[in-house]
Parts: sequence; C-alpha cells; structure tokens
Amino acid sequence: MKIIFAGTPDFAVPSLQALLDAKYEVCAVYTQPDRPSGRGRHEQFSPIKELAIKYGIPVIQPLTLKADEDLSLLKSFNADLMVVVAYGMILTEAVLNTPKLGCINVHGSLLPRWRGAAPIQRCLMAGDEKTGVTIMKIVRKLDAGDMLHKEEYLIGMNDTASVLHDKLAALGAVGLCKVLTEMEKGPVLAELQDESLVTYAEKLTKAEAEVDWHQSAQDLALKVRGLNAWPVAQTVYQGSVLRIWQAEALECGLDLEPGTISCLNKNIDVATAKGTLRLREVQLPGGKRISAQAFLNAHSVNGVKLG
Repeated sequence: MKIIFAGTPDFAVPSLQALLDAKYEVCAVYTQPDRPSGRGRHEQFSPIKELAIKYGIPVIQPLTLKADEDLSLLKSFNADLMVVVAYGMILTEAVLNTPKLGCINVHGSLLPRWRGAAPIQRCLMAGDEKTGVTIMKIVRKLDAGDMLHKEEYLIGMNDTASVLHDKLAALGAVGLCKVLTEMEKGPVLAELQDESLVTYAEKLTKAEAEVDWHQSAQDLALKVRGLNAWPVAQTVYQGSVLRIWQAEALECGLDLEPGTISCLNKNIDVATAKGTLRLREVQLPGGKRISAQAFLNAHSVNGVKLG
C-alpha cells in the first residue's frame, strides 16, 4: 500500500514510525512549514520532518493545499491512502478525493466525544473516566467522519495531559496499523457517529491558566492535570506568578477564605469554595519546578492569600 503521511507534532511521530517499521511504502510526508522557535527564534523542523529526513522520505511543506501546483504534486505520488495525524491544516474536498482509498485520521478521543483541537486536555478537565483514539475517515466537517476503529484507555488518577498525550500517541499507532491491516484485505466496516453525543474540545488559551479559588478543589485539580504541560495552571503569590504543576483535591475543607494557604502538617493546602487543594509541585518565575516541601523550606506561606 502506497501511503502519503501528513502530520506535524510529537503526537504524530509514533504513527509514522509504526508505518515505517511495518514496511509500508510512505512515498511522501506533508508537514507544517518550518517556524521560528526558542529564544533565538531560529527556524525549527517539526518532529515529523526530522523523522522523514532520517528515513530519506520526501518532505512537502505547503502553506496551503489549495493551489493547483500543490494538488498536482499530491496527485503525482499516485498514493493509495493519505494518513493524517495532527497535521494542523483543513483538507479540501479535492485533497480528500485524491488518494484511491481517501484519507483517514488518528484522533485523540473516543469520538463523537471531544471533536476539535484539544481533546486530550478537555477530557481530563471534564473528569472523564476513559478516553482513547479513533481512526476515522476524513470528511469536510470537523472530525465527523465514519469511525473505522477505536482503542480505549482508562484514565489514571495521576494522568496529566502530557502523560495522556504520550499514551494516546502510542495507542494511535497501534490502532492505525490494525486498520491498515484490515484495509489490505478489503473494505473496512465503518460506524457512523451519533451526532446527539457530540462534544467539542475548544482550543486551549493562556487565559484559562488562571486559577479561580472560588471553584471546587475537585474542579481545580482536574484543571491542573489538564493544563500540564501547557499553559499550566497558575495563581498569584505575593505579586509573582506561581505555576501549579501538580495538585490533589481533598474533601475536607478549611475554614478560610478561598485562596488562603494553610501549612498544617507541612503541606501547602489552599482553601477553595468546596474542599481543599493540596499543591504538590509548583514553580516561580525564573525557577525550576519544585516540590511543595522544597517550596516551604524557602518560603513562609501560612495564611498567605493566593490570586
């Protein structure tokens, strides 16, 4: 099977690697254009571009896939299938119709729940008990194509978005290979999505990082997990931004104003509207991520009001 692969970030790497390990013919890789990154603002290759170069695969980086010359090049590969994993570009009808078997996508949720840009983070913030990946046909409507296969994952109590990202990226590669094996045998039975069950995973914004201590401890703990590793939940500590990397919700409340710290038993416990949020790992500007115990060794915080 002759395959065009389209992807950009780390999430797509296990899927491309799996295709290469399985000896599929990847005739071309499409990825986002190089963009400035880091303090020096040097142009940086996407993780997918780096992998493609390592294997000597042609790399195509169009700004769009709408120009006639872009479509002509795509058609020239005469591919059977296009596999798309977090490419970051909406595909036109002309692109979708170019490969003989169409285009399929690896999506980081159990569709139809969490269509959209941030399914991994949103499932954690919503307190979902399970998630997974869906391999689906691509249609013009966002993440609405027929489903070919699902791989489920039970969310652990300590899973953060960064941990879940890596687990689902690996599961996506597993599911993709299962689908391709079936496609080589013949048409794969697809399942329609139930539109009544659709939820949308809106793109994350930096503004969401701010902690509102008038929420419940449970909601805040889920937020901390969902925003790790970007944009990272944060509050204000004595005029400085304090990033909260890890926290735990406690049912017992504190008879204090929301946002006030209690340091009984050498913990950083913060009063909320309902329950207590125990901070486990924090970071001040210019500093490293440190444990709550290390923070207490350097700061006197009992009774301090956050936010």
